[in-house]
Amino acid sequence: MLLRLIREHLRPYAVPVAVIVLFQLVATLTNLYLPSLNGQIIDDGVAKGDTAYIVRTGGIMLVVSLVNILATVVVAYHAASTSAGLARDLRGEVFDRVQSFSAQELSRFGAPTLISRNTNDITQVQTVVNMGLMFMVSIPIMMVGGIIMALREDVGLSWLVAVAVPLLGIIVGLIVVRMLPWFRRMQESVDAVNRILREQITGIRVVRAFVREDFEERRFDEANAAYTGTALAVGRLFSTVFPLVMFVFNAASVAVLWFGARRVDSGEMEVGALMAFMTYLVQILMSVMFGVMMSMMIPRASVSAGRITEVLDTPSSVLDPASPSPIPQGPVAVEFRGVSFAYPGADHPVLSDISFVARPGETTAIVGSTGSGKTTLLSLVPRLYDVTGGAVLIGGLDIRQAQQTDVWNRLGLVPQKPFLFGGTVASNLRFGDPEATDDELWEALRVAQAEDFVSAMAGGLDAPISQGGTNVSGGQRQRLAIARALVRRPEVYLFDDSFSALDLATDARLRSALRPHIEQATVIVVAQRVSTIIEADQIIVLDDGAVVGAGRHTELLESCPTYVEIVQSQAVREEAA
Repeated sequence: MLLRLIREHLRPYAVPVAVIVLFQLVATLTNLYLPSLNGQIIDDGVAKGDTAYIVRTGGIMLVVSLVNILATVVVAYHAASTSAGLARDLRGEVFDRVQSFSAQELSRFGAPTLISRNTNDITQVQTVVNMGLMFMVSIPIMMVGGIIMALREDVGLSWLVAVAVPLLGIIVGLIVVRMLPWFRRMQESVDAVNRILREQITGIRVVRAFVREDFEERRFDEANAAYTGTALAVGRLFSTVFPLVMFVFNAASVAVLWFGARRVDSGEMEVGALMAFMTYLVQILMSVMFGVMMSMMIPRASVSAGRITEVLDTPSSVLDPASPSPIPQGPVAVEFRGVSFAYPGADHPVLSDISFVARPGETTAIVGSTGSGKTTLLSLVPRLYDVTGGAVLIGGLDIRQAQQTDVWNRLGLVPQKPFLFGGTVASNLRFGDPEATDDELWEALRVAQAEDFVSAMAGGLDAPISQGGTNVSGGQRQRLAIARALVRRPEVYLFDDSFSALDLATDARLRSALRPHIEQATVIVVAQRVSTIIEADQIIVLDDGAVVGAGRHTELLESCPTYVEIVQSQAVREEAA
């Protein structure tokens, strides 16, 4: 999985990778050449007292060292820039893929794991790619070349290499095999910590209101302890690697000196050759150590690559057709034709055989008890989900036959939980229309009954809005979200219980000011308060996912017991208030 991910995303970086390979070859070959020169100086120059030879050969060593330094710098620079570019591309692809997901895929993964996959997991892959580019050529060449050069210096000590290198390989292999499942658990633990922390930050007011700080602390402690335990298990495995590697390293060095000294003493080997052999053995073992580091990082990166690939390979359940048809221009009607919908894995459908038409210039209201499917019904219009039966039509065209962007361009949605982005009042309103002028923004704010409080804010349109709109009240967020939809001037307005946080007087003023601006548009309103939709041209009453009544307010009072029950219950509450 890791190799596939790297292979697919390194193709645009063929030139930098070629430069890295070339300069790694230069750096590795110069590293292999230096010990031999050093041995020659000791044996030929120092032993014979030949100063000119020492200076000449030393000069060559200096030039070779400078070339080695330059090549190493070039490799490090290109490896860092290439791995960072690959991480940037991966993050962009994951973000684009998540942007294309329907609500079904977003619910399946969840926000915490998508965040950690696009940050922590990609960082793991980036680190391995960086290390791999820096050492992918030098490690095997250094090992093979070092062995050849060591044998060239003295064959009698070659058995030490034959013992030390396989021993290191066996040690590393056993530890890496044990690390793989722990790395998978570690990434899952990161997801859990991320999820709980996100929930606690988002729901801090609820936690405090119900005095559940201790419970939430225990919940976080459990997730944190699980992550800590996993990290400690990985750390214990890591801690066994380097002592064992250093033991083999030092034991091999002592053995070279012990047996090499005997061979020097017997005249079978020169001191310079012994020093060169020692250096080559160090290079061989150092390359093995770097291989060890790579081997320890690869399992975690492999798990991360699998998690990234899972996101990239997940297709959206809502797709554009191969040959999309355009939605007619101008005012369009929205029709639900025998619509049914069931969430994946659900035993029963949420909506069953829903049929009605919302026409331009009219307001269609949807009411019903909690859980009757009102929000789900509205979510089918912008294709947050696809229907499982029947069809939703805009302008007489099944929305599954149109491009999603064509559908979205016709809609102005005010969700049940209005969300504002970090920025300013103006930047949030211009989500509806990036080209909107300040006068158009103020007009939308006036209609949405938000002009007064925005004018009172320091900066007016340039007043800062924090992430999620947490620095304004719930009613102010709703009015800003309504203004954002008005700035767009769409053909279809979708209000999902968008007036619930407004008092009755503000609600009435807003609906009165709104009427002239939407008289040519199709308006669908989901509402809890009957007073909000009492003047609607058509009211659809839902009960347990089915239409149990349709008509105007006065008609439903005579023909729909469910609607009468809703009206009476609200009348009782208003009288009690």
